[in-house]
Amino acid sequence: MNDHLLARYIAGDVSEEEKILIAEWLDESPNNLKELMALRKAYDISLCHSDSVHHDLKSSATRKKTFSVRRISIEVLKVAAVLLVAFGVYRFFTPENGGEDSMAMHTIEVPVGQHAELTLADGTKVWLNTKTKLTFPEAFDSDKRVVILDGEGYFDVAKNAERPFFVKTKKYSVKVLGTEFNVRAYDDNGYFETSLMEGSVEVLKTNEDRGVKIRPSERIYLSDDKLNIGPILDYKQFNWKEGLICFDDESFNEIMKKLELYFDVQISVNNSVSHNYSCTGKFRTTDGVEHILKVLQLRNDFNYKYVESEKKIIIE
Repeated sequence: MNDHLLARYIAGDVSEEEKILIAEWLDESPNNLKELMALRKAYDISLCHSDSVHHDLKSSATRKKTFSVRRISIEVLKVAAVLLVAFGVYRFFTPENGGEDSMAMHTIEVPVGQHAELTLADGTKVWLNTKTKLTFPEAFDSDKRVVILDGEGYFDVAKNAERPFFVKTKKYSVKVLGTEFNVRAYDDNGYFETSLMEGSVEVLKTNEDRGVKIRPSERIYLSDDKLNIGPILDYKQFNWKEGLICFDDESFNEIMKKLELYFDVQISVNNSVSHNYSCTGKFRTTDGVEHILKVLQLRNDFNYKYVESEKKIIIE
């Protein structure tokens, strides 16, 4: 692939036909993705040299748009089918007809060990955790704003009393007008939890009009097929927005469950000593699961075997 074309692709200066051509080229070989990743890395480094980063994005009417290493605007999402941001691979599926209310829809998928930040068309800011998929329209309709979440997302919703904002998950929807909250709802494990920082939210079952409201500093979570309300016990858990995994006096088994989620591995614990171990601390997700295990070994007597081909870790 021509390097000049790839450079224009990263900058957003390509036609629809060129976007399709590059997406097909990326699917041909993992080495092609590595090549684009290297070019993207060099581009990010060049951007970091200035405090206010702007890049010319040429279209039929030439204009400037903000392009940040960690923030993806809705306009940038429309530029590429595949884009590398913050040294992680984020796959965007760009517009498809027949989505929510027949609006063109976008989907962003965050890979294992990464996180992403984006701003929606209405100004709502969204942070997405590892293994998370968010589907959202290119533009919201006149009476409501709807996104679909599979995973964990932190939302700072732009206030609009005339248009409620809905976060739809597999089992429940979260309805708000303008507020700040965290939703954890991975489809594959059936768990659901919403934590409210400020404002007000209402949690509704799918296809129901009325639900349960919670107040700031409260969380609502699914347990034994029932919704329960309780206080937010640890705000450090939301530091995942900064790419951190935080443990606050958590047991070894609880820590292993988090590592399973964040790194998409299966962990079997066959070590009774580990059951009496607890930990308080934080790690960066970019450190990787083996780095975290090696640090935990410093204070606990265990060995581990990582069968990478099976995505399985055995603690002994």
